[in-house]
Amino acid sequence: MIYFKFPFDEKLYSVDKKNNQKAINFYSFDGIKQVSFDGNIVEINSEDFQKTDFNSLPEDKNGFIPETKEEYLNKIEKVIEIIKQNNLPKMVYSRRKIFSDFNEIDLKESFSNLCKSYPNAFRYIFIDGENSWMGAFSEVLGKFNKITHEFETMSLAGTLPVSENWSEKEIEEQKPVSSYIRNILNNYSENIYESETRDHISGNIKHLRTDFKTKINVKDVDKIILDLHPTPAVCGIPKEFCKENIEKLEKFSRELYAGYIKIETEESIQYFVNLRCAKLYKKSVHLFVGGGITAQSNPEKEWTETELKSEAVLKNLKIIK
Repeated sequence: MIYFKFPFDEKLYSVDKKNNQKAINFYSFDGIKQVSFDGNIVEINSEDFQKTDFNSLPEDKNGFIPETKEEYLNKIEKVIEIIKQNNLPKMVYSRRKIFSDFNEIDLKESFSNLCKSYPNAFRYIFIDGENSWMGAFSEVLGKFNKITHEFETMSLAGTLPVSENWSEKEIEEQKPVSSYIRNILNNYSENIYESETRDHISGNIKHLRTDFKTKINVKDVDKIILDLHPTPAVCGIPKEFCKENIEKLEKFSRELYAGYIKIETEESIQYFVNLRCAKLYKKSVHLFVGGGITAQSNPEKEWTETELKSEAVLKNLKIIK
């Protein structure tokens, strides 16, 4: 089962399972794993949602031990060393935070809380056998209008608490993300609109955002998405080198974290990056968080940033102890 809301849309949706059309597809970061939901996308009323049985969460049998702060700081030092040695603009390092101080989670209320906290995000919860995830994120990997052939995407990078001012580190972190997207779009179109860079608020944190818009051929949509993913915002530059080092350095597989979701309707195809998310179990929650590391990064500040990002889901959980 899956329930979701589009950005700036408080209608609740699901799929009716009446055909084999894969309306919603979750792709893992490495592109190997895929979780699909078949059927037509349908609106769900609140009464039907409240009748849903959310008591089928899987047991957490992984035996994962998350990184300590000391381990994380040491890894960030290694990442910075690799960045300096190879003159990289940035590389993204992530960790898994495991929360298990509870007896039960009220998933219906937790999802409702998440929806209220992030109205500008794509919000979802699904339970599918061994996979149970919840998330809210506002980074658009791509959006294609089937009628006008207009394609939209965004450069989203740099993270600070809402009250703080941008430093050179965040500004320089976002620039190569924009350049990366711009160069890819130039392979598919000659006329590209690019907005001014501005603040993008997401709950208790903010990012730097630049929007891109152009017209493309429908046959090129999937090609562009494969070129864009994973963007420097979740991987780094150059892409293949950073992906290889991420696999060597990170303690756990990212699974669906930093992958993307494809949702197709009659009018459009939308792709969202799966960032502020968590994997759900009966007695634990695995929160996936990361940050863009540059040569100017401060390991302590990077740790604080990941703690802030984990609050996106954690603060909205309705815990029963």
